[in-house]
Amino acid sequence: MGLTLAIVVFVVSLTALVVASDWFIGSAEKIGTYMGIPSFIIGVTIVAFGTSLPELATSIAAVMSGSSEIVVGNVIGSNITNILLVLGISAFVAGNMKIDFDVMNIDMPLLFGSAFLLYFALYDLQFTLVEASIFIIALVVFLMNSFSGKKDNDEDKGDKPNAKTYTMLVIGAALVYFGATYTILAMTEIATIMAIDPHIIALGAVALGTSLPEVVVSVKAAKAGNHGMAIGNVLGSNMFNTFAVMSIPRFFGDLKIPEDTLTFDTPFMLAATILFGMICLTRKISKWEGAMLIIFYVFFISQLVGKI
Repeated sequence: MGLTLAIVVFVVSLTALVVASDWFIGSAEKIGTYMGIPSFIIGVTIVAFGTSLPELATSIAAVMSGSSEIVVGNVIGSNITNILLVLGISAFVAGNMKIDFDVMNIDMPLLFGSAFLLYFALYDLQFTLVEASIFIIALVVFLMNSFSGKKDNDEDKGDKPNAKTYTMLVIGAALVYFGATYTILAMTEIATIMAIDPHIIALGAVALGTSLPEVVVSVKAAKAGNHGMAIGNVLGSNMFNTFAVMSIPRFFGDLKIPEDTLTFDTPFMLAATILFGMICLTRKISKWEGAMLIIFYVFFISQLVGKI
């Protein structure tokens, strides 16, 4: 496979991955709304899981193809992209995003905990099966907290999901798998031909590509005034990335952790996470705070480009 063909396959498969994720998300959102689940909870769980499917699929495909160093770059890069780019664009487009849910009560501390847990788990440049199992348990705890006592039967349930809804849910999930497989194959080929560290591509191009569902969902929700779902999607996606996307691929094989992970990547992710929490203290995110987040993301990308 030549460079041109590899780039074409990468773009096409990544596009298919994003479109399939959108099908899955749309179907899951309809089901969640009909069940009477509040918008913030839908955003932080159902939609967040759906928008994290590309990260999970590409990470599993990376381990299966022997490119496991992509996994940690995908997780950290996606977490950074979600906070700085997705939330930044959403706030800039919406003007002022109001947080109608007390994220500082439990959800934000859990996000902080997930970020620091990831840092200390990677401190020895290893990620063991025991650590992966602990991350799975943490994911279960997060989900139990999100759904416990938060069902609201007074919300508009919308239309009852039909056969098409469930069909799109299944087809979307299946296409995510195939899109992820070819995305990783093409990315590995591009990295080999251009002599670029796959970890760098994962932090930048793959993380950005797999975060496109979050961009679409959060911006759409923010423009519609549904700020709770937009913010919940970012927060929930990062939780899923850390606990699920990092741990599940470990059961398919060993993960290679590049040394740069501890010197720049993870500390930058921690800083972005803390910045996210500080911005949410006032329970609103202004347009100019969104612009600041975007500037931070541009700086992050410039550092990656400097390493090529």
